[in-house]
Formats: sequence, C-alpha cells, structure tokens
Amino acid sequence: MTVGKDVSALFPDVVNCMQTDNLELKKLVYLYLMNYAKSQPDMAIMAVNTFVKDCEDPNPLIRALAVRTMGCIRVDKITEYLCEPLRKCLKDEDPYVRKTAAVCVAKLHDINAQLVEDQGFLDTLKDLISDSNPMVVANAVAALSEIAESHPSSNLLDLNPQSINKLLTALNECTEWGQIFILDCLANYMPKDDREAQSICERVTPRLSHANSAVVLSAVKVLMKFMEMLSKDLDYYGTLLKKLAPPLVTLLSAEPELQYVALRNINLIVQKRPEILKHEMKVFFVKYNDPIYVKLEKLDIMIRLASQANIAQVLAELKEYATEVDVDFVRKAVRAIGRCAIKVEQSAERCVSTLLDLIQTKVNYVVQEAIVVIKDIFRKYPNKYESVIATLCENLDSLDEPEARAAMIWIVGEYAERIDNADELLESFLEGFHDESTQVQLQLLTAIVKLFLKKPTETQELVQQVLSLATQDSDNPDLRDRGYIYWRLLSTDPVAAKEVVLAEKPLISEETDLIEPTLLDELICYIGTLASVYHKPPSAFVEGSRGVVHKSLPPRTGSSESAESPEAAPSAGQAAEQPAVIPAQGDLLGDLLNLDLGPPVSGPPLAASSVQMGAVDLLGGGLDSLMGDESEGLRSDVGGSPAVWLPAMKAKGLEISGTFSRQVDSISMDLVLTNKALQVMSDFAIQFNRNSFGLAPAAPLQVHAPLAPNQSVEISLPLNTVGSVMKMDPLNNLQVAVKNNIDVFYFSTLYPLHILFVEDGKMERQMFLATWKDIPNENEAQFQIKDCSLNADAVSSKLQGSNIFTIAKRNVEGQDMLYQSLKLTNGIWVLAELRIQPSNPSFTLSLKCRAPEVSQYVYQAYDAILKN
Repeated sequence: MTVGKDVSALFPDVVNCMQTDNLELKKLVYLYLMNYAKSQPDMAIMAVNTFVKDCEDPNPLIRALAVRTMGCIRVDKITEYLCEPLRKCLKDEDPYVRKTAAVCVAKLHDINAQLVEDQGFLDTLKDLISDSNPMVVANAVAALSEIAESHPSSNLLDLNPQSINKLLTALNECTEWGQIFILDCLANYMPKDDREAQSICERVTPRLSHANSAVVLSAVKVLMKFMEMLSKDLDYYGTLLKKLAPPLVTLLSAEPELQYVALRNINLIVQKRPEILKHEMKVFFVKYNDPIYVKLEKLDIMIRLASQANIAQVLAELKEYATEVDVDFVRKAVRAIGRCAIKVEQSAERCVSTLLDLIQTKVNYVVQEAIVVIKDIFRKYPNKYESVIATLCENLDSLDEPEARAAMIWIVGEYAERIDNADELLESFLEGFHDESTQVQLQLLTAIVKLFLKKPTETQELVQQVLSLATQDSDNPDLRDRGYIYWRLLSTDPVAAKEVVLAEKPLISEETDLIEPTLLDELICYIGTLASVYHKPPSAFVEGSRGVVHKSLPPRTGSSESAESPEAAPSAGQAAEQPAVIPAQGDLLGDLLNLDLGPPVSGPPLAASSVQMGAVDLLGGGLDSLMGDESEGLRSDVGGSPAVWLPAMKAKGLEISGTFSRQVDSISMDLVLTNKALQVMSDFAIQFNRNSFGLAPAAPLQVHAPLAPNQSVEISLPLNTVGSVMKMDPLNNLQVAVKNNIDVFYFSTLYPLHILFVEDGKMERQMFLATWKDIPNENEAQFQIKDCSLNADAVSSKLQGSNIFTIAKRNVEGQDMLYQSLKLTNGIWVLAELRIQPSNPSFTLSLKCRAPEVSQYVYQAYDAILKN
C-alpha cells in the first residue's frame, strides 16, 4: 500500500485482523482502513463495532488510536456512529485520550459541521480550555481556532481575562506546537487596557528564548501587537524593545531557508519599529556563502536600518559588495548605495563619490546601475551634484539596458543647458529610435522637447524629427499621445509648454518601497505565517475568501478614536478614497496623460501634480476641473473655531483643521495637525496650487518634533501674495498639498476675502467721488445683509477693524448712508455704499468695482464680519 500498489481487494481480510490484541498490528490495520475506507464505504461499516469496543479499552493508547482513526475516516455513514465514542473520549480520565478527542472534533466539524453543533461538542471543547492538562488545553485551542477560521462570525473563542489567564498558565508547560497554538490564539485577543496588555507581554516574553523558531516568531507577533497599546514613556516599553532584538538575531544563525523566513519577518518588524534592531546592523552584513535570496533580503534590511550613526559602516560594506561576482547581487548593492544617499542626507556626498569610483571600474552592469541611481540622487538634491554629469556622459556608449539608457537621456534633457553637446548626444540615441524600448522612446521624446525649450534656435530640426517619429511612424499609443500633446503645446502656446515641461519637479520620497501602513499593520498580525513571507495578506493568495479574516493592530492607548480610526479597521471603501500620490519618478506629462478626465468624481483625486505647478493649464480650468463640482463641500473660515479641512479618513490618519487670519500687514493660515494614525508622522511640507490672488506660504511648514499618535500641534503659517496667479472657481478657492513621511494629501478650502483687504485702503473723498462716477453702472451690484442689529457707528468701527474704511457718512430721510472703500492685495479697489435704517435689521449694500466678479465675495466678507 505504501509503495503505491492497490491492495483494496484484501479489505475484508484486513478488517478481520482488527480484533487483535497486538498494538503494532492494530496500528497497521487502522492505517489500512484510513486509506481504503473512502473507496469501500459499505465494507468500512463492518469495522464500526470494533472502533466502539476499542474506545472502551482499558489501554488509553488504544482508546486514543480508535478515536483518532474514526476521525480520519471521511465516510458519512460512519460519522453518526462516531458521536457516542467521541463524547466519552472527550470526558476520558486520561489526558492523552482527551487531547486526541479534541482534535477529532475539528476533523468531524470539517466533515459535518451541523452534526457537531447539534451534539454539543463545541461546548465540550470550550470546557476543555479549563482542563488541568496543558496539552489538552493546547489541542482544544487548536481545534477551536481551526473551526473558528472556517466560521469567522461564530465567535467560538470568546476570550476573557479568566480564560486568557488559563492559557498563559498552560503556555509554560505544553509542547512547542501547543505553545504556538496558544500564542496564535493570544494574538487574536484584544486586552481591555494597557495594564492587561503589559501583564500578558510579561508572561509571553520568556517564550522568546525558546529553541523552536516558530515559537519565537509567534511570541514576537503577540508582543508586536500588544506593544501598540503600551505608552512609549513606560520603562517597560524600552525594556521590551531591548528583549526583542536578541531572539531575532539568533534566528539568523539557523540554516539558510529558516534565515530567509526570519529575514522576511524582520523586514516587516523593521518597517514598523526600526528602533528594535537599530544597533544590530552587523548581523545583516552578508556572508560569502549566503545563498543569493538571503543576501538580497539582508541588503534590503541594511538600507532600512541605515542612519547617520552607522552610514559609514554601511557604505564601506556596500562598496565591497559591488565588487562581488554575483551580477544580481552587485546590481542590488549599487542601487542600495543610491537609496542610502536619498535616505541619509549627510551621507549623500560620500555615496556619490563611491558611485563615481564604481563607474571608474568600467564594469558594464555596475556603470548602468550607478547611472540609474544617480538620476534619483539628482531628483532628491537638485543643483548639488551636477558636476558629475561629465563623467556620466563619457560612459554613454556602453549603455545597453533600457533603464540605464532612459536614466541617461533624462539627465541629458534635464541638464541640457550645462552640457555643450547635448543635442549631439540625444541625436545619437535618435538614430535607432524604433529599436529602443518604449521607456527609452518616451524619455527621449521628453528630453528633446526640454532641450528645444532651453535652446530653441539650435534644435528646431531635432524636435521636428522626434515629433514626427513619435506621432507618424510609431504604433505605440502612449508615445503617439505624448508626441501630439507636445506638438500642440509647442505650436499653440510655447510659454505654457515651458511651464509644463520645465516645471519644478517634486523631490522624490526617501523610501519608495515601504509597505503601505494599513497593510503593514495587517501583516504584523500574520508574523510567522506564509503571509509574512509573501508580504501579502492571506486574501491575496488563499483561494476563495472563506476563512480569511482581516486582522489589524489594536488602537494606541488613550485613543478615543479607536472606533473611527482609519488605521484600526481599514476597509475597501476607505482605500478607494485616498487621493493620488505625487509620483516618485516619471515624466510630468506622462502622469497627466494617465489621468481620468471622465465625469467628476466624489472626493478630491487632484491631478497627479498639484505640486508640479505648471501642469494645470493643460486641463483648462486648472486642478478644480479634475475635482468635480466641489463648491458645496468647501468651507470658508473667518477666524473663530477651526474647521476640519482634511478628515483623518482621507489622509491615512492625518487630520488638518484651520482658519485664516490677518494682523497688521500679514496674513496667516492657522493650522491644527492631529495624528489619528498608529504611527509617528514627520517631515511635513506644504504647497499651494496657483490661485486667484497668488496666495503662497511665506515660510516652510515648521513642525519641530515628530507628531506622535493622538497628538496635535498648532502652527501659524505665514502667507504672502507673490505666488503664481490663476483664476479659480469659486474665486476664493485654495487647493493645498501637504506631505509627510507617509504620503502626500490634497484638500481644498475657501479663504475669506477680507484677509486680502490691505491697511492702505482708505481713499480720499474727492478721489472716491471721481472713481464712483467713473466706474460704469453695469459694474454696480446690490446685496441685502439681513438680521444685523448694529447702529451706523458700531458698523463703521467693526468694518474698520478689517480694513474697510468709512470715507463719509450722511443721513438721508432717517437712513444712515456709509460710503466706504477697501483695497485688495492685488491693487483692486472696491467702493461701497451701505444703507442702514435704524428700525430695520436689513442693510442694503451697493458695491462698485472695475472687476465685478469680486463683488460677490466682498459681500460675503461684509456679512461675515458684521455677524461674527
């Protein structure tokens, strides 16, 4: 049978041997039955009597063997006969029989779930969690977990502090696999407060020194999960961090396959809590006899742990790796040097000189990788290291890989004004245009257009040649579309073309390959499983969604947001609402061409380039045309309490609220940034899109310390009005991009116009009269300000506080007439006549202005000031 021969014909004869008292023979007969019962169900029933009899045998080994075999025979007819013996075995006096029966319940549940529920076996299993024998407890937990996975809504493992205490007691005494079942069960428990979380962590910590790596990883999973609930100020938190490092380091002395699994898990842990392993850089240095998959994984973790303190050590090591014989590893090492430059600014210069040394080796694939990463360094630190361009140009002829050729073409196009023979270099690429890969063709098209915009007289022929190659001779739709856009831009509006193609590019982010925070939190809950090796949630690789439950980390202590926190329970809907991120690489127009300019969408997916300012003109109405009609949802804030501009749900846990204010000659945006996520936020920056009055930040967004979870910080951001101007709809619409270490987020708000009323807005009387007559009557607009009970003097002084000046006051037939003037930051004057009847709470406001579209917003400012 075990060598693959069919011996099912002997079934009746083998069944007759069941009555034997010889334990070894009985095991063989039971093994035979398990194998062939499915193909001969009618014959298998003959064995039932012997099973029932064996379940009452005085020898516990035989009782356990009988119940185990009955559970493995997946024949419906036998299942009903199994219930009675199983019930007895679950209450057997011998723990070995009870632990075997517990697993048998899970097997029976898989064959016939309804039968198990009707017979009350699930309640008996729950009672076994309180058993005096740790192995019985472990098997009961394993069986319940197995059943709960196939019925996520059943809540079988209803854990409470009492049952957790029993599990922790059993944890110290059961076998290693029993410990894993219990630890995995603990990981699904949600402690009621940080004290309970700390108490569980203290009792789980000794498992970190276990010899079995699976027990260690399960313990790490429990601790990583419950650490979320501990305050970072606790002494215990620091102690726990120190205790977590040695077991992880020990895992790296195992055989390569185990090392790889450990490294994949460490990769997740380092992304979540780099402080755990920040002093352990040396254990990730590559050994000469490591297999390639271990080397590449170690390299990845080295870059994640790189910091100012250890960068010299890391660079020396990486430079060594770049001279290895393994091509894949060398490429990754060269790339790693570039990533270090981008991550640790202080090391950038050393990294660049290391890369130049490597280019001097003239090893083809090293040179190509170095050029690819130097391009990224240029993006991160503009105008700093461009002196190396000459060295790069010397190696042009040796480039044969698409990515390296594309990177070199980007460098030549971007810095064409510094390279004397840029046109010749690009022309040399153009000769084999149709043989190049799409990536190179797109990059070449953009580079030549950039060159043309910088040196129009010398390169007219070249640009016409590339445009005709791209549009007429190419069958690639991406290339053709980009060619047509450039052609139209250059032929209709060269100034716009310059703004679009030569726009300032956003700096690329430090680590582009970090796992998205909500996914990372979910993967932390799966440490020690296949999900942590694939770096994908189980739903991505388990066929059918049955039994896959989405897990997430508990909310931080003291967080009243636990219910609404976007991190606590990520849903598909939330993920869909997140706005587009500024791309790390790639050409601006390429991104614009990918935008969906269909019907307006809800939620603001701003252009891929709210920060790449020049891009918006391509789309007609600027970014607002991409945002759908959002005017109803926009809020205008006049001092007072801050309004929420960016809810945490839409910004991965960052909530931004604020108001605008004006003090003498200065405008400020008063922001409150609140971190409702589970991770620290840092590296804040802010940028405005072009707007009607050129509002722009007058200084960087200064957040002096990283923003911890559940912390808020108030910032007053000074503004000026010297930014780029573009008419918005509505006129006072402001589109803002805020960046932090997690992502880039976009929102829109309406600013009250009176922050733009300047202090020298008082007109001379004669000038006022002449101007009022001079402005045509069709520019006059009338508005009603209702429910205002102030008298003329109170109105006048209140408005003067916001730079609306009263020039004259008259009383006509019992009505007070106030004649007023104000001036906007862009020099537009607005003249006003305000009629106030003492007994009437409605005022009539007449406004005259050479730019009548402003009047509506000036009226809104009047209304807000008088009622505030």
